[in-house]
Amino acid sequence: LVMIPTCDKIVPGHIMAAGRLDLPTIVVTGGPMMPGFACDKELDLINVFEEWQKGGETLDALEDMACPGAGSCAGLFTANTMACLTEAMGLSLPGCATAHAVDARKIRLAKLSGMKIMELVEKGITARQIVTAASLDNAIRVDMAIGGSTNTVLHLMAIAAEFGLDLNIERFDQLSRETPHLVNLRPGGPHHILDLERAGGIPAVMSTLRSRLALDALTVTGQRVGENLDAFKLINPLTNSRVISTINKPVHAEGGIAILFGSLSPEGSVVKQTAVSPSMLVHSGPAVVYDSEEASMAGIVGGEVKPGDVVVIRYEGPKGGPGMREALAPTSAIAGAGMSESVALITDGRFSGGTRGPCIGHVSPEAAVGGPIALVRPGDMISINIPARKLDLLVDPAELERRRSEWKMPDMPENAIKTGVLARYRKSVTSASMGSVLR
Repeated sequence: LVMIPTCDKIVPGHIMAAGRLDLPTIVVTGGPMMPGFACDKELDLINVFEEWQKGGETLDALEDMACPGAGSCAGLFTANTMACLTEAMGLSLPGCATAHAVDARKIRLAKLSGMKIMELVEKGITARQIVTAASLDNAIRVDMAIGGSTNTVLHLMAIAAEFGLDLNIERFDQLSRETPHLVNLRPGGPHHILDLERAGGIPAVMSTLRSRLALDALTVTGQRVGENLDAFKLINPLTNSRVISTINKPVHAEGGIAILFGSLSPEGSVVKQTAVSPSMLVHSGPAVVYDSEEASMAGIVGGEVKPGDVVVIRYEGPKGGPGMREALAPTSAIAGAGMSESVALITDGRFSGGTRGPCIGHVSPEAAVGGPIALVRPGDMISINIPARKLDLLVDPAELERRRSEWKMPDMPENAIKTGVLARYRKSVTSASMGSVLR
């Protein structure tokens, strides 16, 4: 029985390290936080990140009220997204993902999980029997339907690798094109996880998606997905219809995540397309280039970025970081400055699940291995076309080859790491397009 604290980006490692693949395993996640309330609206942590520039009494109210208690952030950010996908792939009991940290229902589900694990032991049902190609497809479809964090691309590929399953980045885009976006949750929409919980949670989403799911996939209930959905009872139909759209009338026709390829990202890049305004789905602009997150924050706050620009933050990929740093601060600073509908951001690092706007991450190959993002120069035109799944650097190929012949890693403090765990990690980690797993 694996108890996961309410912490970001922790689920995959704990499943593998604590659960062990050939033993019966049930994951119990700590649960979401209740939304806060101030300034006459419901709040979450992203309100603080995006509105800190206002300062004064507004910031004081946000800091005091946005995060009112225990749990992972109240919107569909990475921790809650992974809890939802853990349930969708069959490793948590139905309802576990959206049962809130302060709700007695979470305690009941934890007790039921302890009882159920004994049944799995008796039946010999292990994690390896539950996590299959079919169950991962179910998780990806649910991810697309709820508009989850872009970090799921990394996490699900890493989980697949641990289980010896083949999952490539193109699969996410394929299923996104086939799966409509049904639940408009924060940061892209108005609803919090509490709304989804009251609407029936992940079982309600999967019931709506039933025709698209692998219903014979095994789960920790000891039953198949289809059997679990047969047993599901919807208790709040009006809330359900308000929060969860139908397949025939979705929020968006395609799923939450899109995978972009092109001359700037030959191996792929990731964007939460449902959190991008229609006016920015297609955009071209001059590059404003930074070699670190810190430099980008100084530039954005200092007024270097103007409407129409494309901010490039590089050397933050798996090897460059080392580790993929989360560019939440720059994206929040752009949103807080009112430029999320006029400025795009591109990085070989990754984003928070709370990121919104035209923010494209996981650009591969990364700058630290000499990928095209390392060759971008200030003022270069960059073209983004999310519907066409294209991300291109509009520079003559001959000029790029000349730059490539001259390229060398910049003199940065991170490059002084030559020994220890981080050096070993940097040497062994794969591209983000492969899940940033160790080889």
